[in-house]
Amino acid sequence: MNPIVIVFGVGIRRWIAALTAVFVVGGGAAGCSARDSTDATIDVDAAVALADQPIQLRVSGLRARETVTVASQAADLRGQRWSGEATFEADGDGVVDLTRSAPVSGTYSGADGMGLFWSMWPATGDPERAWFSPGYPDAMGAYEVRLTVTAAGREIAARTVTRQWIAPGVTHRALTPGADGVAGVLFLPAAGAERRPGVLLIGGSEGGIGSRYDAALLASHGHPTLTLGYFGAPGLPETLRDIPLEYFATAARLLSGQAGADPDGVVVNGYSRGTEAALLLAQYYPDLVRSTILYAPNDRVWPSFPDRVGNAWTLGGAPVPQSAIPVTHVRGPVLTIAGGDDKLGPAAEQAQRIMQRLDDANVTAAHQTLIYPDAGHAVGTFPHLARGTFAGALALGGTRRADAAARSDSWPKVLAFVAA
Repeated sequence: MNPIVIVFGVGIRRWIAALTAVFVVGGGAAGCSARDSTDATIDVDAAVALADQPIQLRVSGLRARETVTVASQAADLRGQRWSGEATFEADGDGVVDLTRSAPVSGTYSGADGMGLFWSMWPATGDPERAWFSPGYPDAMGAYEVRLTVTAAGREIAARTVTRQWIAPGVTHRALTPGADGVAGVLFLPAAGAERRPGVLLIGGSEGGIGSRYDAALLASHGHPTLTLGYFGAPGLPETLRDIPLEYFATAARLLSGQAGADPDGVVVNGYSRGTEAALLLAQYYPDLVRSTILYAPNDRVWPSFPDRVGNAWTLGGAPVPQSAIPVTHVRGPVLTIAGGDDKLGPAAEQAQRIMQRLDDANVTAAHQTLIYPDAGHAVGTFPHLARGTFAGALALGGTRRADAAARSDSWPKVLAFVAA
C-alpha cells in the first residue's frame, strides 16, 4: 500500500524532493518488506562429495515462518541448463532443513534432502523423456550444482556444491578387443587401496559400452570395475546376436587379475537383457562369479535383438536354448532388483521366479530380491541424478519420484552386497 503524503508550507522544489523520496522508499518497501529476509546462509555437510552420496542441506538466518524458494541448477554435457526448485515455509527459528521439511510446491513433493537434485527439469523438452548427463566420468570427473535461496523475488543466498564421479587416485583406461580381448572401460581404485571384489557391469539392449558412471562410482568405493561392451561398439557384433558366453568369462578373468581385485571371483552386475548374460555366467562359470546382481531381470533366454529371429547367446559354439535360465550351479549370493510398474516386461515376477528357482535348487548362498511396486524399468542404479521415464519413444513405466526413491533405497544395499 503506497503512503499518502500531505505537504504544507514548502516550496515547489522541496515538495518535489519530498515526493520523490517517498516514492523511492515506498517502492522499496513494496519489493522487500520488513518481514522478508535480505540475507541467509546455505549450510551443507559436504560441499564436495561423490555423486551417489546424499548431502545434508540446510538454510538458516531466515525470519520465522517466512516463505522462501530454494533452487538448484546445473548444465548437462551439451550445455543445456537443468533446474529444480521447492518453496518452503521456514520454521519458528527461521530454518529450512531440506531433509525434514516438505515443500509447499516445487519440482518434487514430500521431505527429501536430495529432491532438488533428482527432480531437476531441462530448460527445454519433456522431463519425462530427458536424462541428465553431465559428462562421462572418464572425460569429466565432476559436475557442479548451484544452489540459491530466493525471498520476495530477491536472491538472498547462493553456493555451489561439487558432485564427483571419481575419487582421488582412481584411474581408468579403455579396453579394446584387439589388445585386451574385450571392449569396455576399466576403472581401478587408488593404488594401495584395500583389496576388494571386482565388479563386471553388463548393460542391456542399448548396446555400446555400459555405464561409465556406475563403474567410476564403484571404483571410487574401492572396487575394480569393468563396464563391458558386447555389441554395438567398435570391434564387436553390430547387434545382440550369437554373443559367446566365453566373451564374458574372458572379461571376468581379466578383471580378477587386476591389482587390488579379490581373486575369489567377481561380482557380475547385469541390467535388463544383460541379466541373461550375468545369470548364465554365474551358472556356467561358477568359479568366476562370487555373487550376482540383476536389475530388471529376465529369468529366461530371449531371442536376438532387435531382429528377434536368431539366438542371443552361444556356449561352446552352440546356441543357448531360449528357455528358463537354470541356476543349479550358481555358487554365490544373488540379488534381484525390479520395479512393479516395469512396462518392458514383468520384471518383478521374473525376479521372484529367480528366487524361487534358487530355493528349489537348494542354493545355499543367501539371495534376496528388492521389489519397488511403483518404480519402472529405470529402477536402478545409483541415486540423485535426474532421469526420465521414457527411453526415446519407449515407455519404461514408473514415475520420476518412484524411480528416484527406489534408487536411493537400493544403492546402499547394493554397495553392502558388493562388499560382502
